[in-house]
Amino acid sequence: MRTIVFYISGHGFGHAARQVEVIRALRARRAGLAIIVKTSAPAWLFERFHEEPVEVAQLETDTGVVQIDSLTVDVGASVTAARAFHDQLDARAEAEAGWLHEHRAGLVVGDIPPLAFAAAAAADIPSAAVSNFTWDWIYAGYAETRDRAPSLVPTLAAAYARATVAWRLPLHGGFESCPRVVDAPLVARRATCEPGAVRRQLGLPAHAPLVLVAFGRYGIADIDWSAVGALGRYRIVFTNATAPAVASPAVASDRFVVIDEREMDRCGVRYEDLVAAVEVVVTKPGYGMIAECAANAAAMLYTSRGRFREYDVLTNGLPGLIRSHFIPHDDLFAGRWAPHLDALLDQPRPAPVRVDGAQVIAHALLEMP
Repeated sequence: MRTIVFYISGHGFGHAARQVEVIRALRARRAGLAIIVKTSAPAWLFERFHEEPVEVAQLETDTGVVQIDSLTVDVGASVTAARAFHDQLDARAEAEAGWLHEHRAGLVVGDIPPLAFAAAAAADIPSAAVSNFTWDWIYAGYAETRDRAPSLVPTLAAAYARATVAWRLPLHGGFESCPRVVDAPLVARRATCEPGAVRRQLGLPAHAPLVLVAFGRYGIADIDWSAVGALGRYRIVFTNATAPAVASPAVASDRFVVIDEREMDRCGVRYEDLVAAVEVVVTKPGYGMIAECAANAAAMLYTSRGRFREYDVLTNGLPGLIRSHFIPHDDLFAGRWAPHLDALLDQPRPAPVRVDGAQVIAHALLEMP
C-alpha cells in the first residue's frame, strides 16, 4: 500500500487521540508504512512514534464548533465558521486531490472532516471514515443552521456520501449520509503501567482516592477551589497544562497535586496511565475520555457541556460502559463535589467492554484495495 493520509479534526483532542491508536495498530501490523497526518490539532499529540515518526502537516480540515470554554458552545459563531469554510469545499478538495497525487497517497482516513472524502473522491482513491459522529448530524441539530446556512448540511452530507466505508464507533450519531457503515468496538488508549507504580513515580498519595480534573483543550474557570480543597479524604490531581491557580493562601493546597507533563514523559508515563491510576475523572462527557475511562476502569463525574448534540448520545450510553454520575454546574462551580463523588464510588462496576477498535479498524484498512 502506498502512503496513508489521515485528515483529523482539530476540534478538541479526542479525534487526534483515537487516531493515534489506529496509527499505532497500523504500524504494529506493517512496519515502515508511510503515514501523513493533516490536522490543526497540536503536533505534539503525535510525538509518541519515536522509532517511525509520523509526518504532521498543519491544515485546517474543518471548523468543528467554536468553544467559549469546555462547557460553552457559541452556536452562532460555529455555524458561521462552518458555512464560510465549506462554501469553498470543492476548491479545497481539488487542491487536496493534487496534494494527494503528489504524495502518492493510496488511502485517505478521515476523523471526520468532510474535506477528507471530497478530496479522496476528487483524487480517485478510496477513503474510510472513522468516528462516532458526523458533522452534518451535529449542525443539523441547530435551528441556527437552517436559518443562517441552509446549504451547509446538504454540502456535508454529499461529501460523506463519497466515503468508501465508514467505521462507526460506539456512542454514535449521524452516518445516514454514508453509503456503507460498519460498526467497530471502542477505540481507546490503554494503560501500560501498573497504577501503583504510576503513583510512586509521580509522587501521588498511595492510599487517598484521587480525582483527576480533565476539561481538555478549552479549559474551565470560576470553580471555588477553596471549597474543593476542603473535600476531606479526596486528593485533586491536575496536569500542569490544565491546572488552575489553586495555590493561593485561601486554598488548602496540600489537597491538590499538579503533575508536570514533562516529568510524566521522563518517567515513561502516558496520560492513559494516569487515568488508570486515579479513581475518578471530573470532566465533560466526550468520546475520548469516556473510552479512556472504560479501558482503564476509572469512574467519571461529569457535567453538562452546552449545546452539542453528541451530549445526549454519550450520556445515555455511559451506564453500560463505566461508573458515572452527573454533577450540575451549580455544585461543580461551588465546589460541592463530595456527595457526588461518594455516590459515584458507591456504584457497582459494569462488566468490561471491548476496547480493541483500533486493532479491528487497522486490520480492515490494510485489507482495503
